Amino acid sequence: MRLYALCDRDVLRSRDISFEQFIQQVKSLNGEIVQYRNKHDDIATIKNDLIQLRQLWDGFLIINDHYELASYCDGVHIGQDDLYAIDGDPVRALEILKLAIGNDKIVGLSTHNREEIAIANRLDLNYIGLGAYRSTSTKKEAGVLGESLDRLAKESSHPVAAIGGIKTDDIFEFVTYHVIGSGLL
Repeated sequence: MRLYALCDRDVLRSRDISFEQFIQQVKSLNGEIVQYRNKHDDIATIKNDLIQLRQLWDGFLIINDHYELASYCDGVHIGQDDLYAIDGDPVRALEILKLAIGNDKIVGLSTHNREEIAIANRLDLNYIGLGAYRSTSTKKEAGVLGESLDRLAKESSHPVAAIGGIKTDDIFEFVTYHVIGSGLL
């Protein structure tokens, strides 16, 4: 299992977990990637959080959605809605995104089904997030793929990060990364 840790600011606050505690746990599990997600704070707070996380974490640091802050980390992870908000053509949208953040940054895209994987296969991405595997408290609206997630992962031309209720002991054949949420570490 290769670990991709999701650092959700709201979850950390609700459980009174500091960045230091979170990063220590990720390191103890030999994590490779940390994605920072913050859906509620202002951009200045998110920027300061990224700076603090970078001081604690020397592995890959990814920002969720806020691609305008990509210079403070190694890349960006965006959802389907975010991609199409940039441009209605996903190829053009990704080109625009890469112009904004630079070609040296990692780009990941959330996918949820066979059709989205097929579109992602045509894009110059570093990985896709695929899920949800199980239902989660942070994304109640996400469709649950269950055991079909691994079969769908096989269809991706990119490395796959399994998302949504993943546990460290889950076993997949075609998944590259287990995305473990802040509350599960």
